[in-house]
Amino acid sequence: MQLSLKALRVNAGLTQQDVADRLGVRRETIINWENEKTKPKELVIYALAYLYETDIDYIKIPS
Repeated sequence: MQLSLKALRVNAGLTQQDVADRLGVRRETIINWENEKTKPKELVIYALAYLYETDIDYIKIPS
């Protein structure tokens, strides 16, 4: 089962600002990814999997 970026973040107990700070991006970028307005780059998806302590296959990637 794949989970949304927001669900993974919430399950990890992180705020949007926490994720933005750890990845070196703006909070608005995280919002856009979670609302599926933009798609994170492949390298960022791997970083998110590491940050959320999950396998990349369980991340629902926005189209």
